[in-house]
Amino acid sequence: MTRTTMKLAGAVVASTLMSGAAFAQASGTVAFLMPDQASTRYEEHDFPGFKAAMEKLCPDCQVIYQNADADVARQQQQFNSVIAQGAKVVVLDPVDSSAAASLVALAQSQGVKVIAYDRPIPDKPADYYVSFDNEGIGKAIAESLMRHLEEKGVPTDKGGVLEINGSPTDAAAGLIRDGIHAGIATSKYKTLAEFDTPDWAPPKAQEWASGQITRFGDQIVGVVAANDGTAGGAIAAFKAAGVNPVPPVTGNDATIAALQLIIAGDQYNTISKPSEIVAAAAAKVAVQLMNGETPEAKTTLYNTPSELFVPAVVTRENLKAEIIDKGIQTAAELCTGRYAEGCAELGIK
Repeated sequence: MTRTTMKLAGAVVASTLMSGAAFAQASGTVAFLMPDQASTRYEEHDFPGFKAAMEKLCPDCQVIYQNADADVARQQQQFNSVIAQGAKVVVLDPVDSSAAASLVALAQSQGVKVIAYDRPIPDKPADYYVSFDNEGIGKAIAESLMRHLEEKGVPTDKGGVLEINGSPTDAAAGLIRDGIHAGIATSKYKTLAEFDTPDWAPPKAQEWASGQITRFGDQIVGVVAANDGTAGGAIAAFKAAGVNPVPPVTGNDATIAALQLIIAGDQYNTISKPSEIVAAAAAKVAVQLMNGETPEAKTTLYNTPSELFVPAVVTRENLKAEIIDKGIQTAAELCTGRYAEGCAELGIK
């Protein structure tokens, strides 16, 4: 865990969780099962945040971490394994939201609680769901881009936008897609084409975007990409095609690579959603479930008691305030090499 992540995780635990004394009777094994390694967030933010929160709330608890690397069968094996190891609660971010329904049913038949994490499980209610508001994320990044195009005076009859969605097996990606559709609908810009990216894989997003650049050329006035990985794929496609400047591209996750692209002017926006916030909330719910308590539902989604956090849209204009000043990343991490000039322009030191 980096110094910045440790600082953020500690602050999140202190501000969002009850004291460890409130959970003194809890003990046992908790599993934290993540879906893929296409994004670095799980190793760099989600798991460190969850582990830090669990160490505060339940020092005697054992935490098992596994990552399925986008393999449905591997995640099922990992799920079976942690139950065999005595996990009382499984925090599950599913590779395939539909396939995960059987995992929830299996766990609940054995008295094991399941917390759906980040991605919902629509077909079988888990015991709780913790995430950011994914539909709200999709709408926010799309509306931000639409406003930007309007402010720049881009004619609505010149062309339209490309839409690069997430994995078709990820229910959270479906929510983001629905939000994107709603955000685009607030404008007069049209969607030229859209694509569901298998496994959220940036190379697949890049390959599709390359084909659309050949197909539509300068009719493409922007790209609504559902996360920073697919955004990076789209940007790489434009650069490989010699398009300069690259049309504004949205993102989501505030990865270091994406923040650097925003600093350089290659990506328009992203979503800052420190994963430690959701991870800490999941840890709190996990300990409550182990204690036999009923966690408070802030809302309900897919018949599952839920808590959905509201993230912030980040552009070049507010990157310093949202990312640097809040301690999410440091200037030393972002302002390397060719990005130093852009950081100087933004007053990032």
